[in-house]
Amino acid sequence: MSADPDDYRQALERAKAHALDWLSSLPTRLVGPRVDADTLAAGFAAPLPLQPTDPAEVIDELARLAEPGLMAMTSGRFFGWVIGGTLPAALAADWLVSAWDQNAGMRFATPATAAAEEAAGGWILDLLGLPDGADVGFTTGATMANFVGLAAGRDHVLGGAGWDVAIAGLAGAPRVAVYVGDERHAVIDLALRYLGLGAPIVVPADDQGRMLPEALAAALNQGTGPAIVCLQAGNVHSGAFDPVGELTDLAHQHGAWVHVDGAFGLWAAVSPRYREQLAGLDTADSWATDAHKTLQVPYDCGMAIVARPAELRSTFGVHTSYLFADETGPGDPYEKVPELSRRARGVPVWAALRSLGRSGTVMLVERLADHARAIADGLGRITGAEVLNDVVFTQVCVSFGDDERTRRVTEELLKEGTAWMSGSRWQDRDVLRVSVSNWSTDADDVAASVAAVERACAAVARNRPTEYEKA
Repeated sequence: MSADPDDYRQALERAKAHALDWLSSLPTRLVGPRVDADTLAAGFAAPLPLQPTDPAEVIDELARLAEPGLMAMTSGRFFGWVIGGTLPAALAADWLVSAWDQNAGMRFATPATAAAEEAAGGWILDLLGLPDGADVGFTTGATMANFVGLAAGRDHVLGGAGWDVAIAGLAGAPRVAVYVGDERHAVIDLALRYLGLGAPIVVPADDQGRMLPEALAAALNQGTGPAIVCLQAGNVHSGAFDPVGELTDLAHQHGAWVHVDGAFGLWAAVSPRYREQLAGLDTADSWATDAHKTLQVPYDCGMAIVARPAELRSTFGVHTSYLFADETGPGDPYEKVPELSRRARGVPVWAALRSLGRSGTVMLVERLADHARAIADGLGRITGAEVLNDVVFTQVCVSFGDDERTRRVTEELLKEGTAWMSGSRWQDRDVLRVSVSNWSTDADDVAASVAAVERACAAVARNRPTEYEKA
């Protein structure tokens, strides 16, 4: 017998009430958590009860215990790391995905979620200007999306060298040279480690983190054997884009596979204003992005896009007697990602894009960039502040003089809690890094956040002077 809906009703109603309370608190609450994990641990780790507890009571207890330790990452004043908010349609769709509880691996078994994900994939290819017929796989996040693209590239270039990884493994295989920019994201090195490809060959970049074409040409000319070139769409500090078209042409002249890490920056391609910075994007072989960043869907949703479906499916596909393989259609979802079993994480992508439409998606991307420019302008007017990067998309890096003063301003800002901007280090300097990634950020959030940084600077000035200030 199926479960009685009433078994779920009270718990879901309590979850809805707590979710709405949380969302309604975002405009006014401080961004940072009020207590740390060690403080919360005692409550969560109480002895396991001997008897069952009513589900609604469990949800109430969970919300009560968690509330003081929650970071308001969905606040319009959160600019840490590169973390988007969640669009209403995407959040509601994610709830349905959990309620439907579909294992989204096979088209035969779960046709509704497969159809939604295929439609979302088609919309993504269209919006980004990527090749029709490319495969789109929905992964856990950008790390695994990069893993998927690089895995397909690894098998392709080794196959071209006469080595079948699926049969022979990697032991004794020709060494695959992987060329990366000096300022690639660390997840690229992580994915290469997972894939057994070892440390990459680092190609110099310019002062904004863009790979230098002449440096790549020189490196490729010195190399032999199978190769992958990994490019970047959106430097995590400057927001800058590698010259993808020019670099891809160079790589293809040497028979290399080209992969583009575009965790947040790939979405610049939807905007007529920013598309030129990604000229030639469609000529690469694989791309990775993360829908929970710029597209504003809940976590657990990266996207791996591969121009050659046969390469992707030969890498991740598997056939057994108990799986109903899609023989004539666009392929089963499990052939495009590392997992056989997974939630239907592409359904919230469908909902987000369906709610935004083409014009709304463009507006979303351009609004994020506009707010980044406004924040850079506001911070640049603060005495002693210096915007270090060319603000070409959604990232801003600021120094307040010497490293010590920059760190102290960052600490004061986070202590106050009005806005959250992460400290980082770029170009051998400590910086306050601003990542504008949330659809709900508005002009008031921008003004309040700039004012919070100004107050942090004033608080530092009232304290002992740094070496920079003494000078």
